[in-house]
Amino acid sequence: MNWPDGIAARPLTLDDVEAWAELHAAKERADQEGENFEAEDLAEELRLPGLDLARDSIALWADGRMIGYGIAHARESVVDVDRVRAEGTVHPQWRRRGLGTQLMRWLIGRTGELHLATHPDVPGYTTVGAVSTNVGAAAMMRDFGFEPVRYFFDMRRPLDQPVPAAQLPQALRLKPFDTAYEDALREAHFEAFSDHWGWTPPSVETWRSRNVGSRAFRGLQSYVVMDGDTVAAYVNCYEYEADTEVTGVRQLYIGQVGTRRAYRGRGLARAALAKVLAKGAEAGYQQAALGVDAENPTGALGLYEKLGFSTYQKYVNYQLALA
Repeated sequence: MNWPDGIAARPLTLDDVEAWAELHAAKERADQEGENFEAEDLAEELRLPGLDLARDSIALWADGRMIGYGIAHARESVVDVDRVRAEGTVHPQWRRRGLGTQLMRWLIGRTGELHLATHPDVPGYTTVGAVSTNVGAAAMMRDFGFEPVRYFFDMRRPLDQPVPAAQLPQALRLKPFDTAYEDALREAHFEAFSDHWGWTPPSVETWRSRNVGSRAFRGLQSYVVMDGDTVAAYVNCYEYEADTEVTGVRQLYIGQVGTRRAYRGRGLARAALAKVLAKGAEAGYQQAALGVDAENPTGALGLYEKLGFSTYQKYVNYQLALA
C-alpha cells in the first residue's frame, strides 16, 4: 500500500498495546459503540492462537501516535462458507482523508489471502461488524460492495429490578462454574451453538483463551445446569473493568448462554439466567448486558425480553464475497 506522506505503517506488536488502547478510547468517544479496553485486554487479543501479527495486522502511525489499525482473523474451521473477519479503525482526527479506504483495501486483500491459504474449497467472504449508528462505516461498506447480512442487538437490564421466578426440573442441579466442569462446558457450548449463524468450532486452545481463560471471565458469577456429569445448560459471565472506569457503572456481561438440544424447552436457560441476575445484584453489579442475534433460532431474544432486558443498540454484520 502507498500511504500518504507522514504516515508510517507496520504490523502490530505487544509493545503497542498502550498506544492501541488510546486509539480505541478516541474511537469510542466518537462512535459510542459501548466498547472500552485496557491495554492488557488488547494484549490478550494479540496473543490469540493462530493470529500471525506480522502478516495479519497493520498499525498506522503519525506524530508518534497510533492513528489507525487493521487485523484480519482467519477461521480455524468452516461449516458451509469461510467468513474471514476484519476489524479496524482510523482515529477520528484523521478521518475523511482517505486512510479508511486504504485500510479497507488492505484488509480485503489480506482476508482474501487468508481464505485462499486456509479454506479455498468453499465460498469466502470478508466480514465486518459496525454499530448501526455509524453512518461513516455504513457508507464505506456500500462503496466497497459489502452487504448487510445479519443484525445483532445489544441488550441491558438494571439489576435493582426484581428477578422473575424460575425453577429447574427435578433431578437437575444449578451450580456455580468450577474448573472441573471446563471440558463438559466446552462440549455443551459447541453443541448449543452449532445451529447458530456463522458458528464454526474453534480449537480447544482458542475457545479457552476467549472464554474461561479470559482475564474478564467471572467464574463466581457464571452458572451451569448439571444433569449428573453433563452440562445441560450454562451462562458464562464477564466483567470489563475498562467499561466501569469510563461509565461509572459496574456491568456484568453475559457472554454466552446455551442449552444442549435434548434439554431445550424446559426452562433451563431461564433458571440459570435468573440465578445469574440475582447473584450479580448481590455481588454489587449495577447492570447486566448481553448481545443476541436478531434471528436467533432458539428464541433467545424473547427470553431476554421476558427477563427484563431491553435493546439499546444494534450492530450490523456486513460481508463481501471474495474473488
